[in-house]
Amino acid sequence: MELILKEDVQNLGFKDDVVNVKNGYGRNYLIPQGLAAMATPSAKKVLAENLRQKAHKEKKIIDAAKKTADALKQLEIKITAKVGAGDKLFGSVTNGDLAVALEKEGHEIDKKYILIKGGAIKRAGPYDAQIRLHRDVIADFSFEVIAEQK
Repeated sequence: MELILKEDVQNLGFKDDVVNVKNGYGRNYLIPQGLAAMATPSAKKVLAENLRQKAHKEKKIIDAAKKTADALKQLEIKITAKVGAGDKLFGSVTNGDLAVALEKEGHEIDKKYILIKGGAIKRAGPYDAQIRLHRDVIADFSFEVIAEQK
């Protein structure tokens, strides 16, 4: 089944992509949730025209995303957490905690666009994350989890 995505769908594609999915996934999930529409010939023509008009606007958005990526590379984020024996954390540090720390620095980034390599963090130390600012702009970001001072 060929569909046009109306929103970004993780592990499938980005908004305005034409994707092939199994019939049940498209009919029972993507279309009822409003995430996709049928890719009829007329819908494809409308999509092509919309993409041509968006191309100019898209360049400005990509340039802004690249500026944000450069600004993020200059940041040094240290997230404090309660630590037990051997630098092991009580609880964990997740992409939500990193999003809050970035927001304090003036960069409002949704946590679903932050991917911490290795998943949730259970120990203190330096870590890397990928932040997707745009479909074409992914920033690698380093941060550190440190022990909370008593």
